[in-house]
Amino acid sequence: MRAPPSSIEAPGLGHLVTAVALLWLAGTGLRMTILAVPPVIPMIRDDLALSATEVGILTGIPSVLFALAAIPGSLLIARFGALTTLLVGLLATAAGSALRGVAPDIWLLYGATVVTGFGVAVMQPSLPPLVRAWLPDRIGFGTAVYANGLLVGEVAAVAITLPVMVPLAGGWRGSFLAWAVPCVAIALLIAVMAPRRRADAATVVSNRKWWPDWKSGLLWRIGIMFGTVNAMYFTTNAFIPEVLTRTGRPDLISLTLTVLNVGQIPASLILLAVAGRLVRKVWPYVACGLVSFVALLGLMFGSPAVIVISSIVIGFCDATVLILIFALPTILARPDDVHRLAAGMFTISYSCAVITPILSGLAWDLSGEPLAAFVPILIGALLLAALAPSVTGIRHHGEAEGRG
Repeated sequence: MRAPPSSIEAPGLGHLVTAVALLWLAGTGLRMTILAVPPVIPMIRDDLALSATEVGILTGIPSVLFALAAIPGSLLIARFGALTTLLVGLLATAAGSALRGVAPDIWLLYGATVVTGFGVAVMQPSLPPLVRAWLPDRIGFGTAVYANGLLVGEVAAVAITLPVMVPLAGGWRGSFLAWAVPCVAIALLIAVMAPRRRADAATVVSNRKWWPDWKSGLLWRIGIMFGTVNAMYFTTNAFIPEVLTRTGRPDLISLTLTVLNVGQIPASLILLAVAGRLVRKVWPYVACGLVSFVALLGLMFGSPAVIVISSIVIGFCDATVLILIFALPTILARPDDVHRLAAGMFTISYSCAVITPILSGLAWDLSGEPLAAFVPILIGALLLAALAPSVTGIRHHGEAEGRG
């Protein structure tokens, strides 16, 4: 993938290594503090005497913030630049995580979680313009780099919170304080080491526009496509334990959830090499939509081995589309509109992630059949495949809309 005509010469090796390292670290900061919560939910529930509803609200707050605060993130980028917004997001995330560790009751825990979710939400639209500014001729690669960091951050938080962080920090409260430290460290490293030679693109948005163009068909297409995979990820993680329990296979819960999430890592590693060549092709999106549809059927009706394999496939396909769509705002919008398109895309996609589990629960309740919970995401997989052809020729359309 080539730089726009206005780009300057390709950066040197030192610039490349620095940009890659900082993008990867920024990616890890997107999810560490969020995924550090589920492993300690039983401890929080016991200490604060939470009801199931209160637990549900606590775990749902980040997704709501991802949808609601993406546009304020766009505003911050327009006013202060993508780099400053990224640093603000990292520090807000760290502050929220630390505040969760000292919250004496559920209401202050909710408030601290809102701060954490806000920090992550404003960070997300800042990364596409930074990729374009720091790696203008390697946009697909740069996107895959921070997406790999995001996925590694997710797995690390889930894997080491209970066995490492909780014992070392003296409990769930200390673990939240401990997870704040890497976010502060990452912010300091980025503040000191961020490439400055393209500061015009990374720091200030020239036209000061920040509100997404909700009339843009491009925005809605990629937002809904992104929403299908976000909805698939959150809904499968939420309903697999209950569905497997109700269908007589509780022994598969831990393994199925583990491979669902670990299955994302190979996709992110492969896309480091090929994302730039695939991001504007139709077939990866169609293939992932159709393969996910089949894998969901395997998860619903398969033998134990098929359920495990299907979960790996779902994780792989979900991560593949996630990374490819992350790159679309960077390559489809004009440089000064990347943050607006990204913010609108995140708002639509995470709204889908909030609404779909509710629809899944309604489908289960109305039908009385646990497997009905997967019907909305089956439809979403087909919708992803159906919308994918609109990606062809989208470069010209997107630029035309940006001028409108």
